[in-house]
Amino acid sequence: MRAIALQEQFGLEHLALVERPTPEPGPGQVRVDVKAASINFRDLMMVRGLYNPRQPLPLIPGSDGAGVVSAVGEGVTRVRVGERVAGIFAQRWLAGPAPADVQNSTLGGPLDGMLAEQVVLDAEGVVPIPPELDFEQAACLPCAAVTAWHAVVEHGRLAPGARVLLQGTGGVSLFALAFASAAGAEVILTSSSDEKLAQARELGAAHTINYRQQPAWGKAVAELTGGQGVDHVVEVGGAGTLGQSLQAVAPGGRISVIGVLSGVKTELELTRVLMRGVQLQGIFVGSRVMFEAMNRAITLHRIRPVIDRVFPLAEARAALEHMAAGAHVGKIVLRVAD
Repeated sequence: MRAIALQEQFGLEHLALVERPTPEPGPGQVRVDVKAASINFRDLMMVRGLYNPRQPLPLIPGSDGAGVVSAVGEGVTRVRVGERVAGIFAQRWLAGPAPADVQNSTLGGPLDGMLAEQVVLDAEGVVPIPPELDFEQAACLPCAAVTAWHAVVEHGRLAPGARVLLQGTGGVSLFALAFASAAGAEVILTSSSDEKLAQARELGAAHTINYRQQPAWGKAVAELTGGQGVDHVVEVGGAGTLGQSLQAVAPGGRISVIGVLSGVKTELELTRVLMRGVQLQGIFVGSRVMFEAMNRAITLHRIRPVIDRVFPLAEARAALEHMAAGAHVGKIVLRVAD
């Protein structure tokens, strides 16, 4: 079977299309014939050697994929051959708080990921995909969608009329837009592109701000809300945007810290956190139980993932370069099999 792999060195230029033996599931495992996979910023960092420079190689990258169960190992009763499933991001995080070793069971590093025609996963580490979604849409769910759900629903507990600030038009932000809109929240979204902002308004954003035209966008958000600020910020920028998010959030509001697109280290204005009672909440994807609850909401609210572009598996490098360019809106998908 074909797979995309880093063999001996990190770097996009070292990604290769390789042949691997067909994997066979052991006890408690299932084999999934992968139909589609999607990529995340984490995958780009992993391939470049920036996410975990000590990651052992070779590695099949990619945490997100969906397909059909083609074989089950001894003792497996939870899923059956022919079922349409997606793998969960952290294979051992089934419910409740994340286990202390959660990062040891994540797909696409340290475990081999989904950029392969066939993968073997733990039978407990897959979920049925919503029946109305095709494989390319379902492949968008495991990381970006579950992260957004964890932030705005599981921790955010959004109520109708709440105000939410989102950054950019990547996968997490657009899933957060869909979930917040379904909850009746008022969404403000920032981007450097007027074209992307127009798309965000079509998808349900009530207000948009071009942060290149308004560099002090945190203050602009506060003014837009009559000086009150937003109840919840989905912080995907990291070090370069957290200061503005603190300007934008309301007293007692929450900032869900998810991404590090603009860096990992910054000076934090602690007085603003303390005096305004701001809650900083780190979000690391989510559990299988969260994934299953999210899927029910996707079906109920008829939510469809926003897909920017679909590449064939052999063009995984081009897909990651497209992500690195930052011109995409929504998810970038790889078609693994017809």
